[in-house]
Amino acid sequence: MSKQYIYDEAGKPQFVVLPVAEYEKLLSDAEGEWESIPIEASPDDDETVPHEVVGIMIDQEVSLQAAWRIHRGLSQYDVAEKLGTTQSAISQLERAESKPQKKTRERLAKLYDCRPEQLVL
Repeated sequence: MSKQYIYDEAGKPQFVVLPVAEYEKLLSDAEGEWESIPIEASPDDDETVPHEVVGIMIDQEVSLQAAWRIHRGLSQYDVAEKLGTTQSAISQLERAESKPQKKTRERLAKLYDCRPEQLVL
């Protein structure tokens, strides 16, 4: 089987590129072996995030919360002052793995003029 590996920065293989014919053979060989996984709809499935905010996330490699802040022209210090907290707390909140509590999302949404659901992916 002819294949090409694509590696990440650490040298670990992340993807494999193979000829279409080999890919199609793998699919046909696996026919009937696929398991259907039910999808549970969420009330927020139809929520959208403006293109400009997504563009900031991608271009500046920041979290959704940071992108909203930047989109609204605020510094971390500005947000901290308006929310009555510290700049370091806002920095922690903007980490990619951060999941702000509902009350925090509501306060940020009011400040960023968006819906709380637009602050989570």
